Amino acid sequence: MDGTVDSAVPPARLAAAAPGELAVRPGEDPWTPEEVDEARSGLLSEAGRLRAELVASEDAIAGLMRDSGDGAGDDEADTGSKNITREHELALASNAREMLQQTERALGRLDAGTYGLCENCGNPIGKARMQAFPRATLCVECKQKQERRV
Repeated sequence: MDGTVDSAVPPARLAAAAPGELAVRPGEDPWTPEEVDEARSGLLSEAGRLRAELVASEDAIAGLMRDSGDGAGDDEADTGSKNITREHELALASNAREMLQQTERALGRLDAGTYGLCENCGNPIGKARMQAFPRATLCVECKQKQERRV
């Protein structure tokens, strides 16, 4: 990630939030500094875990590619098994890469003060949702609309 924060939150919505305050839904308690620190440390921990997972997957892929050779002497079952293993490792690496990008984006939004604002409508996502799913970028309503379109 290049350090820039890509946010689809409307500028008027960003200007409405006081510096250092994160959005909450009506009726929710404001974020405490401890809760913000907990969210940040959880995201940093997750980013570290995902980086390690990505390195392990990429090492496994490199090993599989190196060991695959030309396939001479392998029967069809061996070749098929190697292909399945390689594709599985590629899928794991892709998933880890995507989740790492989401986690880094959440950290950027936390730093920018836009954490907890829906990227679609600009309304608060909800503190409870953010605590349960720290990488959330959409409120429940917008997420449901998105899933109905897919």
